[in-house]
Amino acid sequence: MNEYALSLKQTLTSLIREMSAAPAPYVKNPETNFTRKKKLPFETVMELLISMGGNSIYKELLESQGYDVNTATTSAFVQQRNKILPSAVEFLFHKFTKSYTDLKDYRGYRLLAIDGSDLHIATNAADTDTYFQSQPNAKGYNLLHLNAAYDLCNSLYVDAIVQPRRLCNEGRALAAMVDRSPIEGKTIVTADRGYESYNNFAHIERKGWNFVIRVKDLDSNGILSGLRLPSGGEFDIDVRQTLTKKQTNEVKAHPEIYKFLPFKATFDFLDLRENLFYPISFRVVRFVLPNDAYETVITNLSAADFPPDEIRSIYNMRWGIETSFRALKYTVGLTNFHAKKQESIIQEIFAKMIMYNFAEMITSHVVISQMDKRHPYQVNFTVAVYVCRQFLRSRNDEPPPDVEALIRKNILPIRPIHQGQKNTRKIRYKSAVSFVYRVA
Repeated sequence: MNEYALSLKQTLTSLIREMSAAPAPYVKNPETNFTRKKKLPFETVMELLISMGGNSIYKELLESQGYDVNTATTSAFVQQRNKILPSAVEFLFHKFTKSYTDLKDYRGYRLLAIDGSDLHIATNAADTDTYFQSQPNAKGYNLLHLNAAYDLCNSLYVDAIVQPRRLCNEGRALAAMVDRSPIEGKTIVTADRGYESYNNFAHIERKGWNFVIRVKDLDSNGILSGLRLPSGGEFDIDVRQTLTKKQTNEVKAHPEIYKFLPFKATFDFLDLRENLFYPISFRVVRFVLPNDAYETVITNLSAADFPPDEIRSIYNMRWGIETSFRALKYTVGLTNFHAKKQESIIQEIFAKMIMYNFAEMITSHVVISQMDKRHPYQVNFTVAVYVCRQFLRSRNDEPPPDVEALIRKNILPIRPIHQGQKNTRKIRYKSAVSFVYRVA
């Protein structure tokens, strides 16, 4: 039965129709009239951006239009999409994600992971904000950086900020996403070492949220290097500090109380006029891993409610955003951009995130029987995305595929990872997969 899938599709198309009825905030020219291009009105362009896969633009047009002989040309589509602001697709992403209310939680908390990932785009040496060249004679490449907030319990992207790679600032992106988030109530933010910052802690705390953020270990020059902590082993210690940018004799005489932040250090809640001091408290939790290595996290969750073993478990759940990036890139198709201009690429980034969330929302309602099976089973997300893409493209004059039955039929075993088994992450730069040479 397709009741839930149909209601979800109706929600998305209704939001697009609302935008189409009053397109002024979403297009570059308020006088733009999409009704003149009957083949590619605003709604069609938006739906195509969301459902596009890895084919060339014209193949995507043919598939979406049922291989009609009167299918619009590639040039017509490019002209129409260029009228739409990237913020329009971002707005739709936020509205659609917010419409999902069947939310799961972790002990009453929303559990958000924040991380970033590089995206390869078409090579353009003139774009100095995104261009990299490792050696003078080596082939260069261009990168954008996607900063994302991901709901771990519901497998949904809830926010994102795209930055040119050379100008990217993950700390600023985290603070911006936290400050503008519409999520209310108890929330835990978890992140890796790149987000170790008093400023990030303060932004999350002032939002009324909690955090579990990994930091550099004891032998580093990170936050821990300035604290009075044991020299090794596991521990769980409360720390109270008063941050300041003043360098008075009082501050110098009591390093156990005051933490001096140099002027160049980013901290949005201190200055040298009115906000001279900022009290902050947190726990430093250090635990051992199965391979005998140590990890250290900083959290403002209470020790009574969240002992060290649970803090470690919460941090380990952060891996969900890493696997989601892989699915977003290689299953949904975020490596296949159909444009060179950054504005159009940002359109596609948010469109792909809508497609990812759409597929996750549907698969979350598919019940898989675990009876008489050797291993527990999960949805084959690659097939699920393909089915959801075709379902989203199905027209009113044709029967839609039985989405939930197809997803339920295509499942994969969850095989246990044996002790000592390790998959090494292979990192190498690759050229962007681009289809713009086919654009008229």
